Amino acid sequence: MLIPCLTCQSRFAPDEYFAACSGYNRWLDLVSWTCPRCGNHDDMRVLPGELGFGYRHRGRFAVHDRVRVPGLRRQRGELRLDISLDRSSWRVPARLGPPVRAGEGSARRPRRAP
Repeated sequence: MLIPCLTCQSRFAPDEYFAACSGYNRWLDLVSWTCPRCGNHDDMRVLPGELGFGYRHRGRFAVHDRVRVPGLRRQRGELRLDISLDRSSWRVPARLGPPVRAGEGSARRPRRAP
């Protein structure tokens, strides 16, 4: 089975595809992936039997494209996501800390002074 990059349409064996995963965002349940050929960066959700691609919107992730990967399984760990397919498995380490964009500061609203 070959898994495609949705940007350049290159296809990769599972070992090469999942080795390109760089981090797991536990809060949004997303895996960051960078295409080894074109350098495109995608966030995806690993689901049983498929990969879900989309975009972040208002603190959530909306899946718009799905790529079927029969036999794909996932297991959330405390500081990682374990992905398995057939007899192979890959461990994607979690990014520490909540997702905060530069310049946005804390996710909490400031309290008004009394």
